[in-house]
Amino acid sequence: MSASELGLLVGTAESAAGRISVETTELGLPLSVVVDRAELRHDPAGLAAEIVRLCRQSANRARLARRAELAEAGVAHDVLDRMGLPTADEVAQAELAEETEYEYAPLSWLRSGGD
Repeated sequence: MSASELGLLVGTAESAAGRISVETTELGLPLSVVVDRAELRHDPAGLAAEIVRLCRQSANRARLARRAELAEAGVAHDVLDRMGLPTADEVAQAELAEETEYEYAPLSWLRSGGD
């Protein structure tokens, strides 16, 4: 059975160079991890940290999609907040903070806004 058949929303995230990609549930449970062979030559702890970071990012994106789905169904915003589902701004801020912490160039897909 696929994730969508189980009613799960799936998030995805990719490293800045595109050599690592993950697909997770809303809780960050990895469903798919793809690592380019070249990445396996790097420090294992660094690779593991990057995979965990991407899983966290993917989970936040899936939780944002859940928030949008529930909002469209009529659930009040204060209820969504109490459920701990992030807003688009919160996801963008978290991604920016991680990009800054890990010294990545800003690549967040949420920051293009309406500018």
